[in-house]
Amino acid sequence: MAESVHIHNLEKRFASPDAPGQEVHAVRNANLEVTPGELVTLLGPSGCGKTTLLRMIAGFEEPTSGDILFGERRMNDVAPNRRDAAMVFQSYAIFPHLSVYENVVFGLRLQKLSDAELKARADKVLAVSGLTSMANRSPNQLSGGQQQRVALARAIVMEPKVLLFDEPLSNLDAKLRDQMRVEIRDLQQRLGITSLYVTHDQIEAMSISDRIVVMNSGNIEQIGTPREVYARPASRFVAEFIGKANFPEAIVADAQTVDLRGVKLPVPTSGNVGDKVTLVLRPEAIALSATEGDFAATVRRAMFLGNVAEYLIEIEGLGEWLVDVPNPGEKGLLDPGQQIFASPSHSSLHALRG
Repeated sequence: MAESVHIHNLEKRFASPDAPGQEVHAVRNANLEVTPGELVTLLGPSGCGKTTLLRMIAGFEEPTSGDILFGERRMNDVAPNRRDAAMVFQSYAIFPHLSVYENVVFGLRLQKLSDAELKARADKVLAVSGLTSMANRSPNQLSGGQQQRVALARAIVMEPKVLLFDEPLSNLDAKLRDQMRVEIRDLQQRLGITSLYVTHDQIEAMSISDRIVVMNSGNIEQIGTPREVYARPASRFVAEFIGKANFPEAIVADAQTVDLRGVKLPVPTSGNVGDKVTLVLRPEAIALSATEGDFAATVRRAMFLGNVAEYLIEIEGLGEWLVDVPNPGEKGLLDPGQQIFASPSHSSLHALRG
C-alpha cells in the first residue's frame, strides 16, 4: 500500500571545505507533504540540494535537524533497509555477473522467501516491466533503456511503499529518455507507488509529475503542479529555470491592470498604483503580425527549429523579446530587419511578487 511522506523543517549542513569552522547549507528548512500514490519531482540545477534531500529521505544522509515521516512513523533514526523505500539510481547499479532474473530477485533472496513466492513476484514484475523475454540475458546483452528497466524492476519487486529516483535517465540518449519517462510514469501510476523523483531536466519534470518542487541553493522556491509553476512562477528563478521567458517591466495602474509602455494589460498585482512590477511573458504567448498589434518591433534574429521558429525581436523602450511561432514550415520565416507588430496574450501574463 502506498504511503504518505512528510518533510518538516528539514535541514542539512556540512562543514565548509573552503572556510574552516563554517558550514554549508545543502538543504534549508524544507517542508513538503507527499500524498499516497503521488509522484513529486525535485527539480533544480546542480548543487541546489535536491539529491541531498532525496538521500535524507532514503536514509543515506542524516538530517542536521527536522523530521522525515512515512505516514505517522518518524524515519530519522530508521536504517535505510528498514524504511520500506527503494531507490532507482542514475548508474543502474545492476550486477554484471548476474542474469536479469537474478538481478531482479537479489533483494528477495535476502528476505529468505520460498522459491514459489520469489518466482511469482519476480515473474509479475518482469511482465509489468516488459522484461520476461530477457530474463536469462546478462546485462551486457541489454541496451541502456533495458538496463534501466532492470534497475526499476529490482526496486519495485520489493513492493516498497515509497519509490525514490535519483536522476535515473541522465545516462540515456534524448530519444530513449523520452520513451523511458513515459514508461516510468505509466508504471508508477499503475502500481500506485508514492514516488519522489530527482532531475535537473525541466521537460522530464513537467511530463511525469503530479507536482514539482523547484529548488535553488538549498531552498524550496515553489511547489505546484507543472501548469502552476510554468504559468504562475513564484520567482524569476523559477520562471527562468522552467522554460524560457521575457521579463518586461510595467507600472501598476490599479489592482487588476498594469501599463506596459502605454498599453493597458489585465494583470492582477499586489503592488500600489505607480509601482514597478516585472512581468513574466512566455515566448509562445506573443503573436506577431505584419499589419497590426500592441507594439511595433524589428526582427533581429530568426531561427528555424522544425516545429517552431524562434525569433529575437526588439521593441523600442522594452528591449529584446524571444518569440516562438509554431508551424513555421507552413507560415514561412520572417527576415532579420523586418518591421512587424507584437501582441502579448493577456491571459498568459503574470506579475512576479515583490
